[in-house]
Amino acid sequence: MPDPVVNAFLSPCLPLSRPSLSARLLPALALLAALFFSMIARGADCNALVLAQVQAMPRGGTYAANRLAMERFASAVSVRNGTLSVQAALAVPNFCSEATYLVFLKTIAAQQTLDPTVLDALLVRGQPDGQGVWGRWNANGPGTACLFRELGLGRNFDDFEQARPGDFMKIFWSSEVGSRERGHSVIFLGRERRDGVETVRFWSSNSPAGFGEKTVLRSKIAYAIFSRLEHPEALSRPLSRADAYLARLNTVRSSANEARIKTGIQWIRKSGNQENL
Repeated sequence: MPDPVVNAFLSPCLPLSRPSLSARLLPALALLAALFFSMIARGADCNALVLAQVQAMPRGGTYAANRLAMERFASAVSVRNGTLSVQAALAVPNFCSEATYLVFLKTIAAQQTLDPTVLDALLVRGQPDGQGVWGRWNANGPGTACLFRELGLGRNFDDFEQARPGDFMKIFWSSEVGSRERGHSVIFLGRERRDGVETVRFWSSNSPAGFGEKTVLRSKIAYAIFSRLEHPEALSRPLSRADAYLARLNTVRSSANEARIKTGIQWIRKSGNQENL
């Protein structure tokens, strides 16, 4: 069953129930059908549900990216009786991509609309970078955004003006992408000005405390890619065994431009027409 804290946010992401086909309910049925297809056309807005899950996450736990953290992380996620169970309190210590993945899984678990075999593919089993769902999410470079594009989970973009609280966000602290990058996987919470200086607020596992919010100067972020969850049901689509681009980023340098192309942000002209790579 969904956590009570997210009940108010479930409707944008859950399938609409089918009413009785009695004559007096036909007008209501027609209206619901129109709303349903409208929702499909624009994609479900799940940002509020993502934010509710962030609020429900434990705080602290200490930041560490080591074997113990991976073991605790794996134990926090399981499939029981055909449902996805996420016990984030077990994830101590923790690290950034783990934190955002736990929120992603809790958002999925709040719906429980996926086949058990699909849920099993979400488990953490030490998948190498680029392999499976977790291996893509955890990879260097735009791992989360590549996963969103491959499955059609939602759109990717790099314009801060389009960003909304609840968007998943990969921060690059320098222009390097790949083997030499310094990055951070977070959930965007907003921007504000302090004494005339723009700041960015986000949630993740942050050093040294662990789970929690943090605010940094906008000028410290060299580049960022946002991924907005719009079609969680797309997790049921088949995923290739590995993303070759992500798999090599541990040892190969990339660039922001290549990251844009691989995540569908970059547009080029081909044969006289604009096409999304």
